[in-house]
Amino acid sequence: MPRLMLPSLFGALLLSSATLAHAAGGTADAIYVNGDILTMASKDPSYAEAIAVEDGRIAFVGSKEEALKLKGAATKLIDLQGHTLLPGFIDTHGHMIYFGKNMIDADLFGTTEMSEVIARMKAQADKTPEGAWIVGFGYAARKLKEQRHPTVEELDLVSADRPVMVVDSSGHLGAGNSALFKLLGLTAATPDPEGGNFMRKAGGRELAGPMEETALFAVRAKRPPFTGALADRAVTGAVELWASYGQTTAMECGLGLGDDDIDIVKNAIDKRLLKIDLYICAKDTVASKAIETGRAVAAEYATAATSDDAVARQDLIAAQGTAAPGDTAMKLLQMRPDLDKRYINRVRLGGVKFWLDGSTDTAWFTKPYTNNPPGKTGSYSGFQQIPDEVLDEAFERFWTSDIQINMHMNGDAAVEQALRAIEKAVAKHGMRDHRPVFVHGSYMRPDQIERAQKYGAIPSYLTSSLVSGGAGALFLWGGERGNKVMAAHTLEEKGMPFTFSHDAPVTPKPWILPLVDAGVNRAIADGTVIGEKERVSPYVALKAVTSYAAFQIKEEKTKGTLEQGKLADFVILAENPLKVDPKTIKDIKVLETIKEGETVFLRE
Repeated sequence: MPRLMLPSLFGALLLSSATLAHAAGGTADAIYVNGDILTMASKDPSYAEAIAVEDGRIAFVGSKEEALKLKGAATKLIDLQGHTLLPGFIDTHGHMIYFGKNMIDADLFGTTEMSEVIARMKAQADKTPEGAWIVGFGYAARKLKEQRHPTVEELDLVSADRPVMVVDSSGHLGAGNSALFKLLGLTAATPDPEGGNFMRKAGGRELAGPMEETALFAVRAKRPPFTGALADRAVTGAVELWASYGQTTAMECGLGLGDDDIDIVKNAIDKRLLKIDLYICAKDTVASKAIETGRAVAAEYATAATSDDAVARQDLIAAQGTAAPGDTAMKLLQMRPDLDKRYINRVRLGGVKFWLDGSTDTAWFTKPYTNNPPGKTGSYSGFQQIPDEVLDEAFERFWTSDIQINMHMNGDAAVEQALRAIEKAVAKHGMRDHRPVFVHGSYMRPDQIERAQKYGAIPSYLTSSLVSGGAGALFLWGGERGNKVMAAHTLEEKGMPFTFSHDAPVTPKPWILPLVDAGVNRAIADGTVIGEKERVSPYVALKAVTSYAAFQIKEEKTKGTLEQGKLADFVILAENPLKVDPKTIKDIKVLETIKEGETVFLRE
């Protein structure tokens, strides 16, 4: 099968030696001094006295004396005042578009009983425009006094005639009201989709309200589209939040969870709404549509940039100060091109996403759960979400392409399904530098870790879930499995890269330093340490959100470390994570986030 190549938006990054080398005698735009400049560029911690920026890239890293030779009349000399400068953090598994839409919804995090869930949803109903669904996100059934999901009757109390939907903090379980089911034509007679189900009342003649996995995904995708100012807000609000946590590269790893996701991203491209990079993984069911859209966008912008009358258009823009509505060529010429040519207006389609199993309650294991989650009886091992042939077809299509396959997995049976698919692809097409991503990869047997390393797979661990959900994993999966989840130290000893990810909105905020903290400490609220042997050092944990993260998304040539020629993507922290009490890493403040030399977040 020929390699799948998409122009510009997905093409290889081409950097000339002249671009990568700072011209002798040049002048820097900014020079940072007087702080801990942690380069992340070596096996052990290494610091520089100064770092200089020119035209969005790192021009020099090294001594203060040498850096100051690049100072000109217009150079900004920035005193770090003892604070710490690091490479900008990279989101390796989040849902920025989905989160942006959730920011408009009811916040159900921290609810402890059903009455509180319903009260917050009623408050949301009062501020939800007519014609829009009333939606809430973030509750956890295990943490509610009732130990269950809302019923259809309870959600009918929110509204009897308007669609109501709630989604739990994992994003895999939820519930709907009568009006929602009626609108979508769903009844107890509706067949359950493969890999999910609509729960029914006793007797099976009526829907109970709760939905699991693919059933919930199908309903959620039918939410009315975000358009106009609402679509703008979904992106700009999320960008501001991501940047406030030090991220210069965000991710939407599930584009297509909503039917309007592609249009929201196109809107962001055309309006240039993104101040940081956005790496996209398209949901498996919309992969073809996303790729075709990507081709069209890439062709549109490539044509604009190379049109015969580009100079004339640029002169016209200079005279008028604006572009004609809908004139893509003129819009493009008004803006500085992305320094990484795989992006268009800070958007790159880099992968596809498959869900092989579910969350803590529905993870797919080869052996039964030690204790069943609420509502499950008998021998229970979670369940498979997609058949083998679907995943095999994906590897047949993408293994030799530039599109990475990202696979959500928590249990070892899901890991095994992924490894079988990879082994079939390698047997047929040979090894490739594909770097398949094992999203979460929570429990991997030792033999599976060996095979994953052999094929270049990269686990992306949701480490903060150790704090919030570690006790649940120990209870449901048992100590033997629970204490071996997210085996970061084992991978570090083997020289196998891994990353830490927040999976926001599965976590209430797209934070990064709490991920580092959790990877170092692995402690739940009561102080219990889960899998003490899998703790890693603060420096290794930082690599999981910088250098390893850049490697995961195949951008290690431009991001992840502070080296000459790379993008000037920085985060400035109030304290050095390597020099504080490890238990306080999560509390360190992000002071400033800088994308290609421009400040995109500044703490007041």
